[in-house]
Amino acid sequence: MSKKKETVAMLLAGGQGSRLYLLTERIAKPAVSFGGKYRIIDFPLSNCVNSGIDAVGVLTQYQPLLLNEYIGNGVPWDLDRTYGGVMTLPPYQAKTKSDWYKGTANAIYQNMHFINRFDPEYVVILSGDHIYRMEYSKMIQYHKKQNAACTIAVFDVPLKEASRFGIMSTDKSGRVTKFEEKPKKPKSTKASMGVYVFSKDKLFKYLIADEADPSSENDFGKNVIPAMLKAGERMFAYGFEGYWKDVGTIQSLWEANMDLLGDAPKLKLLDPDWKIYSRNTAQPPQYIGENASVRNSIVTEGCKICGTVVNSVLSAGVEVEEGAVVRDSVLFEHVTVKKGARVYYSVIDERTTVGPRVTVGEPDGGKKGITLIGADLNIPGRVKVPSGCRLDDDALLGLTHPEGGADA
Repeated sequence: MSKKKETVAMLLAGGQGSRLYLLTERIAKPAVSFGGKYRIIDFPLSNCVNSGIDAVGVLTQYQPLLLNEYIGNGVPWDLDRTYGGVMTLPPYQAKTKSDWYKGTANAIYQNMHFINRFDPEYVVILSGDHIYRMEYSKMIQYHKKQNAACTIAVFDVPLKEASRFGIMSTDKSGRVTKFEEKPKKPKSTKASMGVYVFSKDKLFKYLIADEADPSSENDFGKNVIPAMLKAGERMFAYGFEGYWKDVGTIQSLWEANMDLLGDAPKLKLLDPDWKIYSRNTAQPPQYIGENASVRNSIVTEGCKICGTVVNSVLSAGVEVEEGAVVRDSVLFEHVTVKKGARVYYSVIDERTTVGPRVTVGEPDGGKKGITLIGADLNIPGRVKVPSGCRLDDDALLGLTHPEGGADA
């Protein structure tokens, strides 16, 4: 007989991430780079490890290859266990039918057998596209104390932003009395973080009922949570007061990277009491040239900086040549910025070269939005990439060569 795990975590990592545009054309959103040496999925995985949860299922679907390779056998997160550990769970062909995951609830439904392998009392359900540090064990203790069927992590948002989230109303004890998915006229500011603790038997009961309903969208927020609430189940909100960011858009991804900078960053990554684990290959030390200038920036190992870098986050292997300037930007691995180029308020994907005297974005704060440059591009010298644009192979052909290009 196999040993029992009190808690199993299920990490939903199969979303397409369409609002990240070029960044998720070839990879799943949770595999997108963040903070110089991490990927988005490192945060929920590290939260599990730091919370003592060592049985984790990662549900993949869209562009899973890089994500599966990155997670591997779970060694970087100490999740290479003989019993438990981390396992990627793509959709599979069952005896009677095969199906893509139709929604968040259906994805968990299709993997009830995985959960049952460990016979847990509790199931933690997580999203793979949020940046935050959270001790799930405290939330589980709260769930036990309330004898709840379901506990939902919430954080307070400004009323004007509440219509973007699932919003809960609670009584004085914290019990959920009403739940609305993206209400037009929200009556509360308690927003769901997409972090749930379920008592396993209750979860399975409502997943089976939801799957049997042909009209259901098979979604936790739209279907399962409302059904449990309607049935009078004990459902509680668990307040969270730390840093949390949904990085589902280019703007929010850029903002979250900027939140790492400054003397008092909103999110500290190097906390020895709450380590964020990641899979990184060995890199040589950073090289900062004699005439280089680096201010208020994260410069990861393997970078070579001979130009100016200000208020920016640079991943491994980035090169900024002499006379080049990078400001208020996020550069993924092995991006090269050639001599005399200017990069402002931009996110540049892996292995792209910004040619000599190219100007990317605007120095006035990106009023038209953050400029997004795709992977594996070679931007020819002296062109101007407009602020707020999304540059891929097709858009590259339409770039203009302004007289003189960027200043040398």
